[in-house]
Amino acid sequence: MGRYVIRRLLQMIPVFFGATLLLFLMVNVMGDPIAGLCGDRACDPATAARLREEYGLDKPVWQQYLTYMGNVFTGDFGTAFNGQKVTELLADAYPVTLRLTIVAIFFEIVVGITLGVLSGLRRGRAIDTGTLIGTLVVISIPTFVTGYVLQYLLGVKWGWVSPTVSSGAPFDELILPGIVLASVSLAYVTRLTRTSVGENARADYVRTAVAKGLPRRRVITRHLLRNSLIPVVTFIGTDIGALMGGAIVTERIFNIHGVGYQLYQGILRQNTQTVVGFATILVLVFLVANLLVDLLYSVLDPRIRYA
Repeated sequence: MGRYVIRRLLQMIPVFFGATLLLFLMVNVMGDPIAGLCGDRACDPATAARLREEYGLDKPVWQQYLTYMGNVFTGDFGTAFNGQKVTELLADAYPVTLRLTIVAIFFEIVVGITLGVLSGLRRGRAIDTGTLIGTLVVISIPTFVTGYVLQYLLGVKWGWVSPTVSSGAPFDELILPGIVLASVSLAYVTRLTRTSVGENARADYVRTAVAKGLPRRRVITRHLLRNSLIPVVTFIGTDIGALMGGAIVTERIFNIHGVGYQLYQGILRQNTQTVVGFATILVLVFLVANLLVDLLYSVLDPRIRYA
């Protein structure tokens, strides 16, 4: 296990540099960020040249990337065009989005897996048909439609929850945004769990466990569920980074100043330092989440061994 972890950590190094390099190159083709600093009127050549020199934009892209990565390893993610350190923006935004992601993942795991198991064990029955139809409807509706409808009904019309989230973004105010953020992923988790449970329910080891007279609850939890959760855990692990980076729509609807909001503002203002800094952290989140998922495989299925 120790050798496997070390090998995976070493594999993460080239992936990290490759991903950040691609992000850096893609962000730098968005346009001229200096043009956005002067508003509607174009900057005069002298001012534009001074700003490019100040932010290091007068250097070749490869040199900008090397300088940026060198600063990253010292904890410096650069300075936004408004003069604020990107690390300060990260410190303000990431805890908010992390809490929102925790709420979303909670609903994915509890509701999605529960519905998937019930549907997989009762294939062809009313609960299975209802689950398939319901999840298909959720997948078909765009997130911004779901968000605005729930915000209007639950927050504005009925007054059950606050329609917007305060600056502190406590967990109780993030329940509705978390449901909206998790809605599509929850539907996929439900369908994936249903398929996996249905396939494993017909496996030989399940029939053997039933023939040995084991209680139904033990057969489901100790044998069927553990093996069926491997593809589900894989999906949820990769979905963590996707939720943190893809919360732009949800955070805009509920006025949440998290990662999605900062990324939106950075893209809108062509603020390359902000976009690359936040994307770099998201790359690390993806890599760590995938490593944890791989390590969980041996917990769910003891047959899996790491060399």
